Amino acid sequence: MNTFGRTLSISAALLLLAGAAIAQDDNGEIVQGDPISGDGLALGEEVQGDGMGETYVEEVFQDWEMRCVRVEDGSDPCQLFQLLQDEEGNSVAEISKFGLPEGGEAVAGATIITPLETLLTQQIAMSVDGGAVRRYPFTWCSAIGCVARVGFTEEEVAEFRRGAEATLTIVPAAAPDQQVNLSISLMGFSAGFDAVNEANQAN
Repeated sequence: MNTFGRTLSISAALLLLAGAAIAQDDNGEIVQGDPISGDGLALGEEVQGDGMGETYVEEVFQDWEMRCVRVEDGSDPCQLFQLLQDEEGNSVAEISKFGLPEGGEAVAGATIITPLETLLTQQIAMSVDGGAVRRYPFTWCSAIGCVARVGFTEEEVAEFRRGAEATLTIVPAAAPDQQVNLSISLMGFSAGFDAVNEANQAN
């Protein structure tokens, strides 16, 4: 902390320890408050916001959450979400799935977020129930992590519906000779994915 910041911190601490309350009168002048009652100390007030842009859990489907974002016109877009943990229970990555408009090769999309320390050149690998492994590139990295935006065909979505568990594999940048395998439970996927699509189509 620089000298200016340290001086401000010390001054604030001394005021509080001394019980000195600072307030303003009707003319905006600084006045000394009652040090015993604490007059002049802001207690704060509850803010009643409109909640726009907030994410909320609409419904839970076993190991998946249907998460939606509140928007002004009420057509809240939803995705199917799961937080991925390692064997020690540490939150490592997350995946969000959603349906796509008809007519394209991909019928579903997903956003996968991994830690910033992920080795990007190794990309993301995914398989369902030990089947064929598919590899996906990263799209960008930001303060929240590295993001991959991927698409799934009708056949691939059917694999998720039939499957019990998918495996997401990433490689740490600090240990390029190692892999981190994260389990994606598919319990509740079918019902959750259908509910997300129905909600988005209704909006």
